[in-house]
Amino acid sequence: MQFSTFQQDLNTWQGSTLIFGIVEEDLKNQLEKIDFIIDSKLLQEKINQKKFKGEKGKILNFDFFDQRLQTLKIIGLGEGKNINSNDIKNSLADVIRKSSDKEEKISILFPWELINSQEEIQSFGESARLSTYKDNRFNSKRDDKKVLKEIEFLNINKFTNINFNETEYICEGVELARRLVAAPPNSLTPLEMSRQASKIAEEHGLEIKILEKNECENLGMGAYLAVAKGSDLEPKFIHLTLKSKSPVKEKIALVGKGLTFDSGGYNLKVGASQIEMMKYDMGGSAAVLGAAKALGAIKPDGLEIHFIVAACENMINGSAVHPGDVIKASNGKTIEINNTDAEGRLTLADALTYASNLKPDSIIDLATLTGAIVVALGNDVAGFWTNNNMMAKDLKTASSQAGEELWQMPLQKSYKDGLKSHIADMKNTGPRAGGSITAALFLEEFFDGNINWAHIDIAGTCWTDKNRGINPSGATGYGVKTLVQWIKNKI
Repeated sequence: MQFSTFQQDLNTWQGSTLIFGIVEEDLKNQLEKIDFIIDSKLLQEKINQKKFKGEKGKILNFDFFDQRLQTLKIIGLGEGKNINSNDIKNSLADVIRKSSDKEEKISILFPWELINSQEEIQSFGESARLSTYKDNRFNSKRDDKKVLKEIEFLNINKFTNINFNETEYICEGVELARRLVAAPPNSLTPLEMSRQASKIAEEHGLEIKILEKNECENLGMGAYLAVAKGSDLEPKFIHLTLKSKSPVKEKIALVGKGLTFDSGGYNLKVGASQIEMMKYDMGGSAAVLGAAKALGAIKPDGLEIHFIVAACENMINGSAVHPGDVIKASNGKTIEINNTDAEGRLTLADALTYASNLKPDSIIDLATLTGAIVVALGNDVAGFWTNNNMMAKDLKTASSQAGEELWQMPLQKSYKDGLKSHIADMKNTGPRAGGSITAALFLEEFFDGNINWAHIDIAGTCWTDKNRGINPSGATGYGVKTLVQWIKNKI
């Protein structure tokens, strides 16, 4: 799908489908903007019949057979002084999703004079494109319906130099993350994930290193390899590097949990655990690789960015780790395994240690880590923990700009007592209460404490069963946009 702009006299515009956004004030004058293509008086009558005043979120659809325009979709934006970009994006996404299999081109005309920035308009394009995403890879009965190929923005005279290239790069990153998360575990194996990373490196000129099992053993990655022991598939430790051509002013590491399938191990997932959905337990790595794809195309200047994924499966065989085993991570700390289904933090322990040894200024890890965060924040908001107040502020700003909800959680030090072990340095899980917090406290043990760090738990946000706003049902690609925006804000 491509984006385009039409900045000429509207009287010369031609098209079949128009999405028209209007505010509550002065409805008559707004309708006159499209008088060149449809009789505004006739349209006013039809709108009055439906008692529409431009209320926020209300949508009207009109089909015409005797006008130059075939389909008109009107979106109410509410009061002009209270326009909210996220509300607009969600309404626009809902309208376009319902039209995407009927039209090849859709045009959009909004009161751009009320929009504050070029970035906001680009985010509307991002929402429009991502709302139409469909994944038919594994469906033999593919749709024969039309595919939306172009979204056109009309009359953006306020922003003469607007460019949608970055929007396309970010969308491609989110779409890659969605494909990775949605892929069944017999398709997206650790090997295939490493191939996807290699493809990103080849396309965008990143350096890549894939550590095999023996190399991980040489680095003492006992926590990561303990999880991988129960699978017949070899683990793949992925390290992508995006280097700047100009002097590096900041070094960053992005780490993603990469469990391509999680059975729970000997603490087998049973009952309402949704074992069949554990293909999405690599949502963190999908976000990191999606960000790598987007940032590889954007090429932020002055930054060196490392993308790290410890990919493996958590399965059961005669070699699998037992509940009660004691293992040693690559930083020398010993861990008593009291729950084999708390495996993601074990893979992250060695991934964070590896990242820390690169001496970055900042580390962010993303993981579908705990059910506790879903209980705490539901499916629309991810939780994050950080050891740096400025990093917290910057992440909140980036997530708000990206339209991904993020809420700071406490690193309650007193809860660390729940991770104490009688025979090892720590256990891999604490009490049930505060489970997402003790998971973050566990991760905090595996990197240099002088490094700025944030942990984002996306267990509730990486998948949705609803068709709503920017996200069709299925994998959301959550995290890609926040990571990219956080990086862009540093440029």
